[in-house]
This record gives sequence, structure tokens and C-alpha cells, in this order.
Amino acid sequence: MNKIKEILIGTNNKGKYREISNLLPNKVKIHSLNEFNILSPKETGKTFKENSFIKASYFSRKTKLICLSDDSGLEIDLLKGEPGIYSSRWSGKKNDFNLAINKIFKKMKNTKKNWESFNSARFICCITIFWPNGKSFSSKGMIKGKISNVKKGKNGFGYDPIFIPHGYDQTFGEMKSKLKMSIDHRFKAFLKINKFFI
Repeated sequence: MNKIKEILIGTNNKGKYREISNLLPNKVKIHSLNEFNILSPKETGKTFKENSFIKASYFSRKTKLICLSDDSGLEIDLLKGEPGIYSSRWSGKKNDFNLAINKIFKKMKNTKKNWESFNSARFICCITIFWPNGKSFSSKGMIKGKISNVKKGKNGFGYDPIFIPHGYDQTFGEMKSKLKMSIDHRFKAFLKINKFFI
């Protein structure tokens, strides 16, 4: 198996781009979508895997590069798995995650007054690597935890300030990025594709 020496990270999300870059080995040459001025395709999939495949295959075909794309999101049990694959869409056109987080608090409160006792949730990440010859490989990672009743921490991005992983008392937003990135859903998905790089 030929190891990947050069890859495009197929995301327009700066936080995701930074985290994926930090997971890749130093010797891999990384490209960003900024170099190509390509807009993201419509995410019409019904699962994280389908959406990560749509993005990776689209960007790979447009650039003729091997592309890695992830689709990830937060699933809350009380909300029957919402926001799920719509996690980033809940933040609106301006990607305002304060908006999305307030929506979660409001929905949970409307579903159950004392929702703080029913706050189990999980973060899921699916990563797809797509080669220009049409080959692809997908992996999935998950971390379980609970929803904090208040936003805490300025680190990370997205829903990180309200997610407390099992076994910890800090939100992802409060954690040092090195710790978060050694336990989170993206890291777990990445471990399964590491073999393509080293």
C-alpha cells in the first residue's frame, strides 16, 4: 500500500481544518480549500458517513488530489439524536454556534423541565479519504458524554463549550486542545485511517 504523502483537507471550517492538520504526520504535505476557491457541495446524505463521502469525493474530483473530509456532529438522547447530521446547520448561515447552543438549551427545556438529569449525548465523527482513482475508505469515531447546563470554556469550536466527555468534569471548551484531541471523536476516527500515512 502506497502511503499518502500529499492530501487536501476538504473543509471550509477553520476549527476542523486546524484539528485535522494537527492529527496528520508532519511529513505529509497538506493543502487547504483556500488554494482552490471551491465552495462546499450540498450535504444531501442521511448519515455522517454519506456526507463525509460526498465532500471527499467532490473535492478530490475538483482538484485531482487525494482528499480527506469529515462529517461530525452532536447527538443528544433527549432530543432523539438531534442535532445529529444537522449540527452545523443549526448554527445558521453565519455559523453562529451561540445560536445553535441556545437552540439546544431551549429544545431540551421544552422537552423536559429538569433536563439536566437527562443530558446524555455523544459526538460522532466520520472521516472519508477519497483517491482520484475512485478508491475510498471511511472510518468512524465516537465519544460519549453529557450536555453541560451552561457554556464553559473558550477553546475548541462548535458545541465544545457544552459537551462534557465521560470521565471528565470539564467541557471540551475548557480542555487544553492537546487533551481534547487525544480523546475525542475525531481522534478515534483518525486512528483507523492512520495506516494510510505512516
